This record gives sequence, C-alpha cells and structure tokens, in this order.
Amino acid sequence: MTLASLFSQYFLGAMLSFVVITNPLSKIPMFLSLTPGQTPAQKNRVAFTACAYAGAIMVVSLIGGNLVLSMFGISYGALRVAGGLVVAGVGYKMLYQAHDSTSHAHRESVDVSFFPLAMPGISGPGTIAVVIGFSTEIAEIADWRWKIAAILITLAAIGGTMLVVWLSLKLSAKIAERIGPSALDVLTRLMGFLLICIGVQFVGSGIRTFYSTLS
Repeated sequence: MTLASLFSQYFLGAMLSFVVITNPLSKIPMFLSLTPGQTPAQKNRVAFTACAYAGAIMVVSLIGGNLVLSMFGISYGALRVAGGLVVAGVGYKMLYQAHDSTSHAHRESVDVSFFPLAMPGISGPGTIAVVIGFSTEIAEIADWRWKIAAILITLAAIGGTMLVVWLSLKLSAKIAERIGPSALDVLTRLMGFLLICIGVQFVGSGIRTFYSTLS
C-alpha cells in the first residue's frame, strides 16, 4: 500500500462516488423551488448551511459507521451488499423516473437548510450507505497509520464534495438558465446510470467479503 494508492482510492474514487450519489445538479430545481423570493445573500446562507449539515452527516457516518455496525452485529459484507442495493435503487429511480422539481412547497418561516435540503436531499440514505461502505473498507486496513491516512483523505474528499455541491447551489440560477431543464434531466439520468454501476461494485465487494469469511 502506498500513499498514491490511498489518494487514488479514498480521494479520487471516494469523491467521484460522493459527487455522483449527491448529484449536485439534481438539487438545483429543489433549491430554487425552496428559496423563491429570497435575496442572493439569503440563498447563499441557505446553501452554505445545508452543505455544512450534509457534510456533518457524512463525517459522522464515516467515523461512527463501524460502531453502529458492531452494535447491531452487522458484518461488512452485509453492509456493502445492502448499501449497494440501496445505491443501485437510487440510481434506478434517477435513470427511469422523471425528476419532480416542484414537490417541495416553500415556506418563508421554515428553515429548509437541514430538511429537506441537507437530509434527505444531499445526504440521503444512498449517500450514507456509500460513506459507510468506504468506512468498512478503511476498517479492514491492517496498519493503523495507513488507516488514519485513509480516514483523513476521505474527509478531504467529503470536503471537496461539499464544495462542489455548494458551488452548484450558489450558481443554481445561472446554471438552470444556461443548460435548461432538458440538459438537467439528461445529466440526472447519466448520474443514475453511474450510481447503478457503483451499487453493483459495492454488491460485488460485499459478496467477496462474505466468501472470504467462509473460506
């Protein structure tokens, strides 16, 4: 194991997975429908707070995921298979179902930054499953020094992902105006296909883990 391999797997690979599962572009219609009539400063504050909440959820899932698994006696293999199925299911919905951009009613008196933007918008069940999936992979690293390095690199990937999401929300009006709803739909379906691939990869990894424990 080298630092380069850790960086490739737990920063590049993790950040790609996180960006795909959070799907920042698909959050633009939701964000715009939840913040009509707000000033740019108010929208920026909502976007920043939502990303802070979502990032915190992902960090807790990364660090505390293994504790939850041990408390309930869930094996790494079972988590990866279940998480892969959840992620693939989210991808299937994105690929084959029309995106509803007007399902969230806006109320000025309600803070929408945590619900529904951060949870379940940005850090939904699929995102949590992906993060815990990486957490289980890190837990299997034998050398504690490499394990700590992998955790720090994955935390950086979470930070990078939240930066991408924040920029998407901050520039949501301009992005929606430039690319249009049709392009947003195409990109959402492409993200859905990639999510199915990631889910299948998680299932395969979980099956291999099951097999290794039986042999």
